Amino acid sequence: MGNILFLIGLTIIIGLQKTVKFFARREKLKGTAAFAAGILLILLRWPLVGFVVELYGIMVLFGDFLATIAGFAANIPIIGPYIAQALERVSGGRRNAELPV
Repeated sequence: MGNILFLIGLTIIIGLQKTVKFFARREKLKGTAAFAAGILLILLRWPLVGFVVELYGIMVLFGDFLATIAGFAANIPIIGPYIAQALERVSGGRRNAELPV
């Protein structure tokens, strides 16, 4: 349910055309397919497998934003630098590589 609400919220925030354009980009098609397959698997009562597939899709779709999030997370007192370091490792150092909007 949260995944569907996420898609609805994203559409409300950036608009229908930009949402479709983001998910239909050639380099994001693998992530879009994995995200949709994960939602379908969850609805078909395969929650663990669906969650893993969906997580892969989210990483492919939104992995470019992790370095940006790490920049903001670094300003959190005490734990910020650790969060930022972990997010930068996961993202592979791709900071703002072709933002979709």
